[in-house]
Amino acid sequence: MNEKVIKGLQIIVTELSQQADGHLIQSRIFAAQGLNKLAKKYEEHATEERGYVVKCIDRLLDFGVEVKLEDKKSAPIFKDAEEFLKYDLKVSENGLKFLGEIVEAARTDYKTFEILEEYYKDEEEDMYSAQQQLELIELIGKQNWFNSQI
Repeated sequence: MNEKVIKGLQIIVTELSQQADGHLIQSRIFAAQGLNKLAKKYEEHATEERGYVVKCIDRLLDFGVEVKLEDKKSAPIFKDAEEFLKYDLKVSENGLKFLGEIVEAARTDYKTFEILEEYYKDEEEDMYSAQQQLELIELIGKQNWFNSQI
C-alpha cells in the first residue's frame, strides 16, 4: 500500500465532503437570489463531489484502512456570486496541485489511479468553468451576467 495515496484519499474524503456541503449551501443561496442556472450547476456539482467521496471511501475500505471523517476548517459562504466564483477558482487551483501529486503517486495502482484521474479531470473542468464565468462577468458586466443566470 502506498501511504501517500492512502493519506491523500483520506484527505479527499474529509475535504471534499465539506466542499460538497458548501456547494449545496451556495446553490440554495443562488436559487433564493433567482440565479437558477448557477443554483442548478452547484447542486449538481455537490452531487458529483459526493460521488467521488464514495469512491474514495470504497477504495480505502478495499485497502482495509479505517476511514475517518477528520476535523475540518470552516469555509466561507458567499451572497455575492462573483466573489464565490473567485473563491471557488482558488480552491480548484490549490486542489489540483495537491491532487496532481496524489494521482502521480497512484500511477501503479490502476484502480485508484482511474478514480483519481477522473476526479482530477472533473476538477480541472470546474476550474476552467469558473475562469470562463469570471471572464464573462468582466466582458459583459455583472448585471448582464446575472441576467444570463436566471
